[in-house]
Amino acid sequence: MAEYISHERKLLLKVVYYGPALSGKTTNLMQLHTLLHPQRKGELMVLETKDDRTLFFDVLPIGLRTEAGLDLRLKLYTVPGQVQHDSTRKAVLSRADGVIFVADSQAAQQENNATSFENLAANLQKLGMDIERLPLVVQFNKRDVPNAVDEEQLQTRWASTPWAPLIMASAINGIGVVESFQAILERLYRHLDEEFHLTASEGLRLDDFVRKLSGT
Repeated sequence: MAEYISHERKLLLKVVYYGPALSGKTTNLMQLHTLLHPQRKGELMVLETKDDRTLFFDVLPIGLRTEAGLDLRLKLYTVPGQVQHDSTRKAVLSRADGVIFVADSQAAQQENNATSFENLAANLQKLGMDIERLPLVVQFNKRDVPNAVDEEQLQTRWASTPWAPLIMASAINGIGVVESFQAILERLYRHLDEEFHLTASEGLRLDDFVRKLSGT
């Protein structure tokens, strides 16, 4: 969970990209590493395997200091999508402040999307976290493929959930990547402001939080 060290004026955050194998989680991080321009950006660590890019996790550290002096440090992680790495997924998910669920838009992958989302909910429950309270964004990636499920159909299917509307993306082309990141930052901000009263204690506004961390 978020760590706010008031006497050091430091806020530490963790966002996890979750989803089925080869849905585009690592591609999202690779594009963010290229597209984002915050004050501080670390090296992107990517571990690739034959079956799924992520063996353990990828991590992208981002940081900045606000005009008011608050030191914001955010780490972005991905998890392996393969079923046999469930213990690793749960370990990486532990103490997450927010999640971006990356689904695959291909018609043949809808069952895998559902299974992975159910796995996310189950692992959060095991970790003592509530999926309906956790800041969560759902991105449907691979909109560029010819057999992608119709957007209206997807939006209708998810309309009654707390995570609507969905974000449509083509991560390989850089489309929807920053928008998904900004969406999770907005949901994170509201959650953090309720918990730590950042508006009152640090003078941190939503637009500053999103704009500065996304560096756009």
